[in-house]
Amino acid sequence: MRAVLLSTTLFALLLGAIPMLACAEAAPSEEGSGETIKLPLPRMDSEVSLEETLAQRRSIRSFTTEALTLDEISQLCWAAQGVTRKDRGFRTAPSAGALYPLELYLVTPDGLYHYDPGAHELAVLSTEYLRGKLADAALRQSSVYSGSCIFVITAVYARTSKKYGDRARQYVHMEVGHAAQNLLLQAVALGLGGVPIGAFHDDRVADVLGLPGDHEPLMIIPVGHPA
Repeated sequence: MRAVLLSTTLFALLLGAIPMLACAEAAPSEEGSGETIKLPLPRMDSEVSLEETLAQRRSIRSFTTEALTLDEISQLCWAAQGVTRKDRGFRTAPSAGALYPLELYLVTPDGLYHYDPGAHELAVLSTEYLRGKLADAALRQSSVYSGSCIFVITAVYARTSKKYGDRARQYVHMEVGHAAQNLLLQAVALGLGGVPIGAFHDDRVADVLGLPGDHEPLMIIPVGHPA
C-alpha cells in the first residue's frame, strides 16, 4: 500500500500538479524505496538583485503551513550545493581543493531526502515523519517544528583531511558557512525565509536521519514562507 501511495505522490510531483512534499502531519513509518525525484533545472536569473537579498536577509523563525514547490526546493538545493561547471564538478560554494566534503539532506513532513548535486535530484531515504524528532534533537526549537523544509548540512571530513590533514576541519567549517549563506540568500530571492541553527545534539540528529558513520551534522536550516 505504501509503495502505491509513494508512487502516486512522486508522479504528481514530477507533473508539477501539487506542491512538493505537502504539509501532511503524518506519513508511513517505513524505509524509502530507492525512488528518486528529478528536480527542475535551476534558473539563472532573478528579479531580485544580490544587493537586495543581502539587505533583506534576516533570521526567520516563524513560518506558515504553506509547502514549498518543487521549483523552490530545486533552487534552494542548487544554491547550497549545485554544480556550476559539469566538466570540473565545480559547485556554487567554494571548497578547499575542490574536494566537496558537504552533503545536503532535506526533512519535510513527508520524509527524508538526500540531494545529489551531479544528477540534481533527490533520493527518497524515508517516508517517515521525522520533523518532530529532528526538532527534539535541536533543543526543541520552534523553527524546526514549523519549517516547511528543513535542510541539514553534513560533512565528511575525510574527503578534505586526506589532502589538508589537521587543517581540514577549519576548511570544512568555512565551507559550510558559504553553503548556508548561499541557501539563505536564495530563500530571500524566492520570497521565503530561513534561519541557520547550530544548537543541536550531533549524535541525536545523526540518529534521527540515519546518517552514515562518517557524515557529521554541522548546520540545520529551516526554510518556509514567513508567518
